[in-house]
Amino acid sequence: MNRFNLGDIIFSNQSNFILIGGINVLESRQLALESAFFYKEVCERLSIPLIFKASYDKANRSSFNSFRGPGIYKGMEIFNEIKEKLELPIITDVHNVEEANIASEICEVIQIPAFLARQTDLVKAIANTKRIVNIKKPQFISPTQVKNIVDKFKAYGNNNLMICERGTNFGYDNLVVDMLGFGIMKKSCYDLPLIFDVTHSLQCRDPGSSFSQGRRAQCLDLAKAAISQKIAGLFLESHPDPSNALCDGPCALPLNLLETFLFQLKELDTLVKKQSDLKIN
Repeated sequence: MNRFNLGDIIFSNQSNFILIGGINVLESRQLALESAFFYKEVCERLSIPLIFKASYDKANRSSFNSFRGPGIYKGMEIFNEIKEKLELPIITDVHNVEEANIASEICEVIQIPAFLARQTDLVKAIANTKRIVNIKKPQFISPTQVKNIVDKFKAYGNNNLMICERGTNFGYDNLVVDMLGFGIMKKSCYDLPLIFDVTHSLQCRDPGSSFSQGRRAQCLDLAKAAISQKIAGLFLESHPDPSNALCDGPCALPLNLLETFLFQLKELDTLVKKQSDLKIN
């Protein structure tokens, strides 16, 4: 069993699920603080460990006109305020070598974006921060190929790793989630904690469009399917007004549904983890 801790938070496929939850991008200081406060209240009522997520720079958008965020220095100021006021651990994604150490000074968990997870220099820089790392599984590789990314991190001395499933390319402009992949990654990747990114797995794109669409209405269906596979946690982005979100609104859960959504998933997680695995040869 592969497990590690961040304070009282346990990262393990055998433990109660954790939530990596928040907003897609730092649209404003006020939205970040209000959303983090709402997440904290809900998760405390449900006894779900929370790591607050937001991006300071969406550097991998398709369109030049897409909103990117406030940048690393303003972003770190907002994250630091959230940490001080709400006492929440923070996760954010890092897109270049130069920003890895800056982000790690504030954020307890660093995320490597799916499109960049095989970039050796970036892997090295993030591994060397010695922070916990959430590895987004690239959409274009198989579950068995994730081991190569994991081994690269381990070669640079970082074993505190999570693997985050976020869907696989299915033809053009569509993602699917292969539920068999969770078991494959547990077996091939040292039973590292697995996280399911339900938000980005809902993405789809109209042919010719420069902006991703989404299937928000199926968010709970997909999350339940993944939680049934006995995983360590869920990655979720919400927004108080998804239709007017500045990034990935069509995939975001309406914030007012967060508690009902998480309550159902916690019940399912408790049920499946009480059951012993059935070995079928």
